[in-house]
Formats: sequence, C-alpha cells, structure tokens
Amino acid sequence: MELGLIRHGSTAWNKEGRAQGSSDIPLDEEGLKGAKLLAERLRPGNWGIIYSSDLTRARQTAEIISNKLQIKLVLDERLRETNGGLIEGTTEAERIARWGRNWREQDLGIESSASVKARTQSFLQEKIAPVEQNTLIVSHGALLNAIILELTPKAVYEQSLKNTSLTSLKLINSKWECNLYNCTKHLI
Repeated sequence: MELGLIRHGSTAWNKEGRAQGSSDIPLDEEGLKGAKLLAERLRPGNWGIIYSSDLTRARQTAEIISNKLQIKLVLDERLRETNGGLIEGTTEAERIARWGRNWREQDLGIESSASVKARTQSFLQEKIAPVEQNTLIVSHGALLNAIILELTPKAVYEQSLKNTSLTSLKLINSKWECNLYNCTKHLI
C-alpha cells in the first residue's frame, strides 16, 4: 500500500508569509498551475481514492487531481490545518508588533499539538488502517507533518513541506517507510 501526501498549492497568503491556519484561503494562479502539473505527474490507475481537507486551498488542489485521475474525492475536516487562533492572517512582523518577540509563549488560541495528533490518529485509524488501496491525501504542512511523524516516528525530516509537494510512504512488512519526501520536480 502507498500513501501519497500532498501539500496544497500556493496561495497569496503563502507568498505574503501570513499564517493561514483554518482560514479559508483559495489557491492563487501559481497554486492552480502547480496542482495541474502534479495531477499530470500522478499515474492514472495507481490511486484508489483521494482524501482532502475541506478548506478551499486543499479542496481545489484535490479536485484538480481527482478530476484528472478520475478517482473519488472525500472531504474530511480532520485534515484541516492547525487552527492558528489570533495569529491567523498575520505576518511574523505583525505578530511581533502586536504581542512582542515572545508571542509563541502566549496563549493566542492556537490549537495544541495534542489536538492535531488526536485528529490525525482518528483519521488514520478510520480511513487508512483498514484499507489496502493506494491513497492520496491533500492537506496542509503541519497536518501532513503530523501524519508523517505518526507513521514514521524514527525518521528525521528537516525541510518544511513545499506547496504542491509530493511525499510517498509505502507500507512494507507492516511498517511505513518514506521513499519520497517533499518532491516538487513536477513544478520545474
């Protein structure tokens, strides 16, 4: 079994360095183009289903891929990005101006990593564990990182996931192994 993990395409807020979190931001032109290029890269017939966050930027990415591959798309709000609370829509400079350099240490309503982990585990146990078909998941950087760490806890990944990147995990002898990480060669 293979899991293809896809970060959504780019948005205006990505380019501006704004925290998106659960804000519902659409793809920009580059994001739409990147999703189309990734859809061209993926082989039809290799994937059985695609799950996606219901937030617009992920849903748009998933719809383009689903339409190209002619596979069922299922939206699941457990795949949403970490809720950023009060920081959503702000840049680092704006956060420092508003709350000071130690803004990360303050209670600004940001969803806890324990909450994200619980959503991730619930999704994996319900949708991935009992199934044996190759599956695509379109989501967001922090949520995809939570999935990767849950399935490959001993691995070390130092790069942040890029927009429209593809990461592939394969189930080999009951153990998940990463055979492709953060690949964007389709964008070149």
